[in-house]
Amino acid sequence: MANGGDLTATGASIKQEPPVVPPPRRREIPTANIPPPRFAAPNRVNLTEENQSLLNSFRSSAAMTPQETDACMQSLFNVITSNEEDGAAQFREVISRLDEGNDLRKMASLLTSDLNRFLEMAIDDNGSNRIQELLGIRDDVDTFFYNAILSRFTHIMTDYEAYRVAMQGMRVFSEEKKTGMCNYVRHHAVHLACDRCGYAVLKQIINVWSSLGHFFYRDQLLYVVAQNALDLSYHARGNYVVQHVLQLNDLRCTRNVAVSLSGHYFGLSFTKFGSYVVEKLLDTEEAAVMVVEEFLRCEGESLVGLATSAYGNFVVVKALRVMRERNRRDQFWGLVNKLRPHVHLLRGRNVGAFLYWLR
Repeated sequence: MANGGDLTATGASIKQEPPVVPPPRRREIPTANIPPPRFAAPNRVNLTEENQSLLNSFRSSAAMTPQETDACMQSLFNVITSNEEDGAAQFREVISRLDEGNDLRKMASLLTSDLNRFLEMAIDDNGSNRIQELLGIRDDVDTFFYNAILSRFTHIMTDYEAYRVAMQGMRVFSEEKKTGMCNYVRHHAVHLACDRCGYAVLKQIINVWSSLGHFFYRDQLLYVVAQNALDLSYHARGNYVVQHVLQLNDLRCTRNVAVSLSGHYFGLSFTKFGSYVVEKLLDTEEAAVMVVEEFLRCEGESLVGLATSAYGNFVVVKALRVMRERNRRDQFWGLVNKLRPHVHLLRGRNVGAFLYWLR
């Protein structure tokens, strides 16, 4: 074989064919052992003696004595609020072994039987997370949680951990229950807006309802905020809710707020929180004109008093800038001409500097 090639018996070269590679075997995706989306697969965690006893109590058809009920309630409280390393796994294992019918109803009934203990669990970080996992499984089970949430509604909605339980309910409950919760939010909106935690919760509710497409519920809530905009604008926390709804750029809501505050723009501008709201109104096309027209109806001395006040000077400068940027010449020069005769009183103020550069 002089050429080093492969030869047949007669010396003819054989053309090499590429090896035939069989297609890879399709990997079968097992389905039997995939855990359900909410809880771990059964029998993967060895339950503690206390949790096994709790599980047996829910599975038993015998009625529990008051002492057994108390002990069961304490065990349920422990597994829901446990911060042990395997606390979440123990909780999910207990729930995964319950029948989704009667056993789960018994658990939900016990969990919500003492509203004070339920609230105590809901305000716990672990408890809030684990109660949320129980929502939306079955409508009849949700009924227990729905009633408990409404029974302690303001307490739940004004706690940084507990409110997340209610928010999850608004996402996964039936439409009937969502409507009921939304009515409660609307009824308690002003109270929530003035609470140190509730105002932030109310802002988030507005955002969540927008993202979920619940515009009917959202618009009802915006209407309540607009109707109470004057009191909220003076409030240390309520003003942030009014600012938030104005930032949505919803024309109807903005007009409703502007109408509610009409005649009060001048007075609000003297206050810390009210001035924030008036400045937000100046960011909008229609409401800005309403604000400036009210300023123009003031006497020159009154407008100067606003321009020299701690918070009002920022509002007046913004009004001047907005009117100039939007080419609202009548409103812009109307303000300038009211202020110019008193320019000597405005020295050292932002308004004075603004007027100086107009020369």
